[in-house]
Amino acid sequence: MSSTSFDAEWAGLKEGTAAATQMRLASAAPDGGGGGGGEDLKSDQAVWNKASNDVGQLVSGIKKAQTEFEAGQKGAAVSGVDSAAAQSELYQSWKTYLDGLSGKCSALQGPMVQAGKGQVANDDALRADFTRMNDQYKDTPATGGR
Repeated sequence: MSSTSFDAEWAGLKEGTAAATQMRLASAAPDGGGGGGGEDLKSDQAVWNKASNDVGQLVSGIKKAQTEFEAGQKGAAVSGVDSAAAQSELYQSWKTYLDGLSGKCSALQGPMVQAGKGQVANDDALRADFTRMNDQYKDTPATGGR
């Protein structure tokens, strides 16, 4: 395959992706009329809790993989063999990476639950504010009847 046909194909793929991708703001109505998001945009504490739990399960999977990875290292450190030294260096690099990834996942769990609680509380407070405002400022009947 020549680079020209690859470049043309890549440009076409990028163009198609760009055309299919769109951004919808929370303040834009689904019909494009502006104002107020649709029903698909709402906070749900259960979703945040599940996401936090899923991240916690990643930590468990990483720890299991690390244990198996470490067990596989036993007997691999042969002194004086260049490939063994390179393999040991690679092992240490992956161990550091997995330790960091596990720590990051653990650190995310609490903030994810708190984010869900905060967003749900914010939604509830806003809903209550608008309800109070609607109760206080009732629309007047239309002039000349309906």
